Amino acid sequence: MSSDLPLPFYPERRRSRNVRVGRTGIGGGNPVRVQSMLTCDTMDTEACVRDSVALADVGCEIVRITAPTVKDARNLEAIRDGLRERGCDVPLVADIHFKPDAALESAKWVDKVRVNPGNYADSKKFAVREYTDGQYTAEIGRIRWKFAPLVKVCREGGIAMRIGTNHGSLSDRIMNRYGDTPLGMVESALEFARLAREMDYHDFVFSMKASNPKVMIAAYRLLVARLAAEGPDWNYPIHLGVTEAGDGEDGRIKSAVGIGSLLADGIGDTIRVSLTEDSVHEIPVARELSALFAGNCEGWTRGEKLSFDPFVYARRESGKLTINGITLGGDEVPRVVVTRRHHEAVAHKLDGLGDFQPELVYEDLPAMEIDPRDDVAVKDLNAQPGACLVTVKDGVDLPVIAAFRLLAARIDPRHPVLLKDSLDPRPDPQTPFVRTLLAASARLGSLLCDGIGDAVLLRTEDAPGQTLRLSYNILQAVGARIFKTDYVACPSCGRTLFNLQETTARIKAATEHLKGVKIAIMGCIVNGPGEMADADFGYVGGAPGKVNLYVGKMAVKFNIPEAEAVERLVDLIREHGRWVEAAAR
Repeated sequence: MSSDLPLPFYPERRRSRNVRVGRTGIGGGNPVRVQSMLTCDTMDTEACVRDSVALADVGCEIVRITAPTVKDARNLEAIRDGLRERGCDVPLVADIHFKPDAALESAKWVDKVRVNPGNYADSKKFAVREYTDGQYTAEIGRIRWKFAPLVKVCREGGIAMRIGTNHGSLSDRIMNRYGDTPLGMVESALEFARLAREMDYHDFVFSMKASNPKVMIAAYRLLVARLAAEGPDWNYPIHLGVTEAGDGEDGRIKSAVGIGSLLADGIGDTIRVSLTEDSVHEIPVARELSALFAGNCEGWTRGEKLSFDPFVYARRESGKLTINGITLGGDEVPRVVVTRRHHEAVAHKLDGLGDFQPELVYEDLPAMEIDPRDDVAVKDLNAQPGACLVTVKDGVDLPVIAAFRLLAARIDPRHPVLLKDSLDPRPDPQTPFVRTLLAASARLGSLLCDGIGDAVLLRTEDAPGQTLRLSYNILQAVGARIFKTDYVACPSCGRTLFNLQETTARIKAATEHLKGVKIAIMGCIVNGPGEMADADFGYVGGAPGKVNLYVGKMAVKFNIPEAEAVERLVDLIREHGRWVEAAAR
């Protein structure tokens, strides 16, 4: 391991203190809370009230509203009063980024204030400079001066706070010292937490959001390990979320990988699924993830050693094998395995499946199936002279994640591993597809983000075509196998400067044939450049009706009329040699 920190895995849900948000408790003995965020203009009181009621009606327990200016913050009073007049007492959270004065105004009317350490007290200039220890300490003093008034108001008013770091908006100071890393995300949040604790304020929760599930998982693991190392009174609740997850099946898969895998490790007290869709569609996904994984610590391996560093992603090294003409292991992309039944169902239409091709048939594989707790079986396997494809034996009474982590820890690294989404070979065909999608994404995705897995077998879905599509989409979501255009799309809020759902659909229609190109679609500048850190091109709202286009994190074209912006994005992709014409259909 790269650190002496405690392992961030729990035999039961991580114990945290209770933080009250209005009538609702987060952490402590409370269930995992489900929340969402409004997409309408904060100055449109009726729309905010209507949409908040709609969210509460489908099971949303906390509603967040952006407050980008003092004027917006003042209108939170009218929104709160309108909700109470309708008999809706759902707690409200003000989402603050650049304006401390808006935060102070918001705290008068809401139950919780979310601040982003990356931009609450810093103006991001993407400047590169070295900070001496003295200069760095002076910067902390400046942050204290800006942050302390809000802490005082929240402490005296019984208002909760979320210290919410975003991978996409780390300050220049953090970036220069720690880089664009999970460590930088954690340090950014801990700076603010220490200042709050100095003032004897403890009603706060943490979040570590990123659009890349690997970064998000590593940051949360590092955070809870650091909190545990600080001492038992650092037991603050954790808010989970994958930011800019996107829409449709892809958005649900990416959310399940990040949120579900952490819940399965016992981490998380409240969750928000961020989809580029109407907010009410986020709630069933969040509730399903909570039902599947909250309190079900599927990653716990009873204190056994790990084969991977939980804080730094690295793919597990293994030897290569060629089976039926397909090479797996080593530096090969993870392969997609199907059951014979599924293969026979699609064998007559392989040409029509496009990229979703079955590569290997499970029943034809020379795979060694073992119980990772069986010392004799493990010893015999490790005595084999060459590399063997290995998987966990069906029927083993261990959760999937724990079983494969234990397998990877006990077998010789040269043996490639075949992952399964279930150890029951007889799935229930009546299971709703969304449940299959979320469970398989979380289990396979968690292991792939650990660096474990040279092939995947998904068999909880009864439909062969959906099984193949889901297998490939999980690999795409974790960055293990890029076979189509990758989109990072924010979920919209009151700061958004264009219709995200319509714009995302137009951009996808123009670019969805560009395999391997990553495009970020951001409604405003708050998380834009940072969340586009590993995107090739970006489409970002710069002003009402105007769009800025990016190459990586650099803005290259400004104030383009929205009506022309998609076409100009295509031109930009052409200029950089990444454009190909779509195949005729």
